[in-house]
Order: sequence, then C-alpha cells, then structure tokens
Amino acid sequence: MDDVRTVDESYTELVVRHRAPVRAYALKLTGNSGTAEDVVQETFLRAWRNRERLAMGAGSIRSWLFTVAHNLAVDVLRGRQVHLVGDDVLDRLQRPVRDHAEMVADSAVLRPALSRLSAEHRAVVFELYYRRSSVAEAARLIGVPPGTVKSRAHNAVRALRADLAAAA
Repeated sequence: MDDVRTVDESYTELVVRHRAPVRAYALKLTGNSGTAEDVVQETFLRAWRNRERLAMGAGSIRSWLFTVAHNLAVDVLRGRQVHLVGDDVLDRLQRPVRDHAEMVADSAVLRPALSRLSAEHRAVVFELYYRRSSVAEAARLIGVPPGTVKSRAHNAVRALRADLAAAA
C-alpha cells in the first residue's frame, strides 16, 4: 500500500512541477487557451495511466510530457483542419521560431506604445493577446463585462496602431 501512495504522491509532484510549462507549450502550439487546456488534461491523464512506469525514472519525464502534449496538439489541429480551418493552422506547428533580434526590436518599439495605454487597456491587451484568453475568460479575470473587454480591446488596438504609425 505504501508503494501505491508513493507513486500517487510522485504523480502529484509531477503535476505541480510540470503543469505550467506543459500548458504554456500547448498554448503556443494551439493558439487557443481552451484547446491548450484540453491538451494539458489529456497529457496528464496519460501520465496518470503511466504513473508507475514514469515513477521508475526511465528517461526524462518532462520530455515525455512535452512529446505527448505535442502529439495531442497535432492530432487536435489536424482534426480541426479538416472541419474548421485551412492549411495555415498546421503551419503554426512547423513555422520556425522568430529570430531573437526581431523579437527584441519588436518589443523595443511596442513597449513604449503599450506604456502609453491606460492600465485598463493594457490589462485587456495582456489578457487577449499575450495570454491568449478568450473574451469571456478575460472578462472574468479582469472583472468587467465581455462587452467592455471588446470595446477596450478595440480602442487599445486603434491607439497602438496610431502610436506605432506615428513612430514609423
């Protein structure tokens, strides 16, 4: 009985340690927080089913989790590709990572523009575009109605476009 408890405790530690990085990876692959959460749940369900094998320490648990999450994301996106979207969805999985210099340059231009937004507009931009929350999720997290999130997002994007156009 102690062995089962030890394996279950190991699984709990595994989830605590790896859930956030696996979720971030799934979100990056899928581009949708709901889909990413589905991928994470299925990944950890499979880890639960294989907890005894994983507890034995054969190989990297993190690598195993990321491989499972990647395969699940590809499966989900392929399934949606046929029914909901075009070929561009799977391209996200195969697109090379942007050059670090490009990201630094973009952030050097974007940060000052973001800092000129009101705190309310920045919060909406952060939730919708950085964390990729849905409007409903952002509304719940920020504590405002969904309509307010939409109007703040519209006004923030308009202000950012004008600011960036003036800087160019």
